[in-house]
Amino acid sequence: MAFTDLGDVRLFHTDDGSGDTTLLLVHGLGSDSHEWVHHIPALAEHYRVIAADMRGHGYSSAPETGNTPRAMADDLARLCAGLGVGSCVAIGHSMGGQIVSHLAVEHPSLVSAVVAVDPGYGFAGPVADAFPSMIERMREDTVGVSLANDRWTANRATPEWIREWHRRKILGTPPHVLLQAFEAMFGGPDALGVRHNSDAYLARRECPVLSLWFDPAQAAWEAGLLKDPRSKVVTWEGSSHRLHEERPAEFLLVVTNWLRSLSS
Repeated sequence: MAFTDLGDVRLFHTDDGSGDTTLLLVHGLGSDSHEWVHHIPALAEHYRVIAADMRGHGYSSAPETGNTPRAMADDLARLCAGLGVGSCVAIGHSMGGQIVSHLAVEHPSLVSAVVAVDPGYGFAGPVADAFPSMIERMREDTVGVSLANDRWTANRATPEWIREWHRRKILGTPPHVLLQAFEAMFGGPDALGVRHNSDAYLARRECPVLSLWFDPAQAAWEAGLLKDPRSKVVTWEGSSHRLHEERPAEFLLVVTNWLRSLSS
């Protein structure tokens, strides 16, 4: 079945491939699991690959409340239990980086390793200072501000189709979901998007972490939080926020090489 009813939410997901290791692919805010179409076929040759639409996104249902990364992580834990997944490598982009980190901290027996792809956590300085006013503007014009926020995710090297694909995905995401998730990520009392919250919480991830960033400063900051000696931080300067979509072949090479190193 492509849908699993968890009671309070109905999640769309795909389940491809097979193998001793399960990969759980988690998309970002205002996106859906189609984000991984360039990666699933190659990964499914060697792994079981589960890719789900988070609550409020894609083909999954959109509850009126509770559309937060923490709730989405809990959804995934319940989904994995229903699919018989006892252990997985959780791979998350942007908001998905928060979600898989919540999974690793709150469900450590489920997550054997984390891959965080330009994750949406740990911001400081002017970027973090801008979040409160951004959230206030979103209350007035959720979709318009979300589209404006999305412009920073690309640079001159980003293919136009990626920009347009994500613009359309944002337009197709319920506004209340965009607002609730963004506020929980960057404005709540325990929002991981701001560094004073993320430092202590992310340090609780005991499993190996592979983190990929386009910003060297963010990469250097996260490197100081990683516990497991097999963890690794990679910086792709010149890329943008969606580096896994811009450079899918290279992304797959880095991730699969690292996964093989964990078992060597």
